[in-house]
Amino acid sequence: MKSFALLACVSATFISVEGLAASPDRPNLIIIIADDLGYGETGMQGNPQIPTPGIDSLAASGVRCTNGYVTSSFCSPSRAGLMTGKYQARFGYDMNPTGDQNLLEAAGLPLTETTFISRLQKSGYRTGLVGKWHLGASPPKRPLKRGFDSFNGFLHEGHYFVPGPPYANVQTMIRTRDLAEGEFKQDGNIFRGNYTGRDEPNYDKDNPWMNGEKAVVEKEYLTDVITRDAVAFIESDASSDKPFALVVAYNAVHSPMQGLISDIENIYGIDDSHRKIFAAMLVALDRGVAKIREAIAKRGAIENTLIVFLSDNGGPTRELTSSNAPLRGGKGDLYEGGVRVPMVWSMPGTLPRGTTEKRAVASIDVAATSLALGGITDVPSIDGVNAIPYLCGENRDDLHDRIYWRMGDGKSALRVGDWKIVRASAREPFELYHLATDESEKQNLAGQQPTRFSELVRAWMAMDSEMQPPIQLAKPN
Repeated sequence: MKSFALLACVSATFISVEGLAASPDRPNLIIIIADDLGYGETGMQGNPQIPTPGIDSLAASGVRCTNGYVTSSFCSPSRAGLMTGKYQARFGYDMNPTGDQNLLEAAGLPLTETTFISRLQKSGYRTGLVGKWHLGASPPKRPLKRGFDSFNGFLHEGHYFVPGPPYANVQTMIRTRDLAEGEFKQDGNIFRGNYTGRDEPNYDKDNPWMNGEKAVVEKEYLTDVITRDAVAFIESDASSDKPFALVVAYNAVHSPMQGLISDIENIYGIDDSHRKIFAAMLVALDRGVAKIREAIAKRGAIENTLIVFLSDNGGPTRELTSSNAPLRGGKGDLYEGGVRVPMVWSMPGTLPRGTTEKRAVASIDVAATSLALGGITDVPSIDGVNAIPYLCGENRDDLHDRIYWRMGDGKSALRVGDWKIVRASAREPFELYHLATDESEKQNLAGQQPTRFSELVRAWMAMDSEMQPPIQLAKPN
């Protein structure tokens, strides 16, 4: 019997099965989200400095998207777009709550919105989230209320990777303004430095590791804990024909910077302690990707499992030493380095192996594709598209005729074909770049291409008129 996914590549026509019994032919879905991983950091992107054989092997088994985009260069709004398949500005979710802001009722994915996971759950999928949520800490907005049968993870934007202080078995890099700008000091396995002009947040305050709704203490390194729990989810109920949808949301390589000493000892060719800790964090993330694929292989489900790997946004270079090369900018802005991310789609037997997709593919396509593969068609309008016919070569058109961005302080961008406009704030004018010849966005062509420039600005304004005003967060008490 042909797999349901293979039929999806041949035809984009599906029957609606929402609310009906699960079909054994429907594929499993695994979405692996790296946190703050820069575009230029992995071996598959051509960087030999840090070994990433797990991610590279995943790319060799599927399609590497060199123009893979997220809908924001901050964690929470990017995840809101991914989980709904919509530009998050359609429901005003430009915010990126941090610290105590996560506890506010207004923070998190609005209850008016439905995750694609919730629709899959109703159609018979077993669903799980392991790792970072960052879409609401108030009880109605937590994962078990948004479509997940199980949740092992934390609710806020970050978490220390081991309990402490003291922090056992890791080297730790802590940001502090107590030192002169650019100064670093070492005390055993703890490094302190003033390299971003801010102090390290208290990530764990009111933000425990949770098993469902119960707070628990995890003593092992958190990246390995996330991998362990993801593998356990895959291995559970292995004899069942019921398909599953699993979101594995690593907090690596997001700060706080903590790398296992055992991984640091195997990092060669990097002398800088800051960079070494980052490298160890990426090595642990890569090890997790490999183990997740091994668990799927042991289950005999490689050809009937779609795995999507992507970062939630670009890397913050000063904070993490991240490379977004050859792109300009990084986390927090809308130049390519902030929103173009490493992205792989793998489903051997349905998608071609070891190929490169140069057309723009967006994180909002994850929801649309997952729903299509799950046979769910009666879904309100979303912005994503089912990527399977495009990635397997059946449809040679562009997936998107345009991709839109809006963030705080007037940061805005629009890509249409190879052209892109971007502005750094409401106080700055739009700039125009031709990405096919200038992916590093070095040459602003707004003055040389006034007609093209005006067309894109009008197109952005037309799309923006469809969006909701940004939700405002009150200051926490």
